[in-house]
Amino acid sequence: MEDILIISNYYPPEQGAAANRIEQLALKLHQNNYRVSVVCPLGNYPKGVLFPEYKGKFSVTENLDNITVKRIWIYPSVSKNLIVRILSVLSFSSSLFFYLLFKKTPQKVVVQSPPLLLSFISVLVLSLKKKKIILNVSDLWPLAAIELEALKKGSLSHKFSLFLERFIYKRAAVILGQSNEIITHIHSLFPNKKCFLYRNFPDHKVEEMTLKTAENQPIKLFYAGLLGIAQGVFELCQNLELKGLTIELHLFGDGAEKNEIERFISTQKEQKIVFHGMLERKALHEKLQTFDIAIVPLKTRIYGSVPSKIFEYGSLGFPILYFGGGEGETIVNEHQLGWVAKVGNYNDLNQKLTLISKLKKAEVDLMKQHIFKEAQQRFDLDNQMKELIALDVF
Repeated sequence: MEDILIISNYYPPEQGAAANRIEQLALKLHQNNYRVSVVCPLGNYPKGVLFPEYKGKFSVTENLDNITVKRIWIYPSVSKNLIVRILSVLSFSSSLFFYLLFKKTPQKVVVQSPPLLLSFISVLVLSLKKKKIILNVSDLWPLAAIELEALKKGSLSHKFSLFLERFIYKRAAVILGQSNEIITHIHSLFPNKKCFLYRNFPDHKVEEMTLKTAENQPIKLFYAGLLGIAQGVFELCQNLELKGLTIELHLFGDGAEKNEIERFISTQKEQKIVFHGMLERKALHEKLQTFDIAIVPLKTRIYGSVPSKIFEYGSLGFPILYFGGGEGETIVNEHQLGWVAKVGNYNDLNQKLTLISKLKKAEVDLMKQHIFKEAQQRFDLDNQMKELIALDVF
């Protein structure tokens, strides 16, 4: 078996798309005869507090499903205070720097980006040690930060981030991009760089659709995931017009907007919005079996971003109401996965909801069956991994 290391800022039991994505990569590499190890922070996401099993520890080594997971020290925080957030990032960056510098590492290393500083630290040390660096780019930073207005264009921070971005692209032997837009952007900077598309396909191993369409019930629309600034779920709740429609919105997740969302729901009960909190992934999927449609929002169109929820919920058979712009629109339309509303246009979104509310449950059920079959054929993680291995990416 060949050794390979994955460096990531997230890994289960942390929850969310990023942790799930890296876990699936690790498991698929293991299934294809690689001996896989992962380096990540002590578990703390999304609350920014160390999980009980990691409190008081500097590092922990675990074996999870035949993956060796090395968790190293971090000062965790999700504080809105910029200085505190910087200290948190620097804490893990420092731990990671010394770990990679002094520990023996495999010849092949997958580095997750973003976070940009962590990927820079990893690429810097690994390039000095002449390792094969496989950079896995899931979002384009600092471009995404500019579009989210988290960074000011032309500022010192922006210029520094651009330096970090170009450094990691230049030093990587191979780059995996989660979207065609990511690959296009990288080729605009380094035209000859080896880049490959690596979609965030799920690995549910679901051979038969388990969704149940409940007759004589409202259409259950749901959002499940991070309640952060980029997703704009709080703004979504404020602008939806569900009165008079046979639709309920159910929310699952945690994040920076959680408290605002809960306060809003408590004062707007006629809006038919229900908050369920965070559920473990398997429990969430079981809970969702009687739900109908997944809504996938982004607050603004983010170049390069394709939410993995499109693939995850499509693979379970859920129609998608997509409200994020960009390449995600193309995927939903191309595979007939549901509806697309123009990003940021709540009039268009509410018009789509009015159309959805007029659907009969039998029509929803037929959509579920079509989408499940389409996803089974098109969103195949095993085939994608085998093709990349055949191309000598890993």
